[in-house]
Amino acid sequence: MTPAKAVPAAAVEATFAGAQLLDYGLLVLPGLALLGACFWLARGDRDPLLRIVVLILGFILIRDAMTPARLWEFGLVGGVVPWLRMTSDPVVLIAFGLGSLALVFLTLRDRALSGLVRWGRPNVSTIAMGVGGGLLAAAPVLALSAWHPIDGRGGAVALALLPALAFMAFAGNLGEEVFFRGYLQGRLERAMPAVRAAVLSGVLFAACHAFLATTVTDVGWPLLAFTLWEGLICAFLRMWRGVIPAAIAHGLAIFLLSSGLI
Repeated sequence: MTPAKAVPAAAVEATFAGAQLLDYGLLVLPGLALLGACFWLARGDRDPLLRIVVLILGFILIRDAMTPARLWEFGLVGGVVPWLRMTSDPVVLIAFGLGSLALVFLTLRDRALSGLVRWGRPNVSTIAMGVGGGLLAAAPVLALSAWHPIDGRGGAVALALLPALAFMAFAGNLGEEVFFRGYLQGRLERAMPAVRAAVLSGVLFAACHAFLATTVTDVGWPLLAFTLWEGLICAFLRMWRGVIPAAIAHGLAIFLLSSGLI
């Protein structure tokens, strides 16, 4: 009898990742098809507000469907402090990051949308503000959860996974910041003062996590409190320096919360 050949571990992992992504894609495809039709029907409108709403709805679908697909997990420490862990498959993390970058690139081809985005200058002070904003956003959660054992807040994360996790955190949340702070906040600033637009952008950002907090998961108000805090920080960074520091802050906060380093 000829002995069976061992299947390389990398091939097994790639097959599993492909199956996960396929199952996830089939889950979100019907909704995305309808939203894509809405976006196409709204094309050519000089006011891009409807297209922005459609894009945000699509992003909510893409994000929230990660929960039943078990691509991330939420929980609470002590009933009040949220924790987050991403999938441990680096292929899936990289795929989501690349998907977010592709979505940003495609939507920026719409001139009415790209004209709303104020990126800001990628200089040292801008980057420093983004890093400071990310630390500030994550600080309350990290400070309160650090008193609890790591096993009670999602468990340790393999060091080898951190590069893929960082890519997912920064690339994935770049898409969210372009939609909320680039397109939405940019459009709101045309209709109201900049401070009011920033506050509304932050509050709407938190409100768009309501389903994730109350129906998709049972984390509840602590998740809404965190996203409101994070959303307001990113919104004012966008008002002061543009989308670049807001995206850095958002990506860094999510990386710190999901990496288990603190």
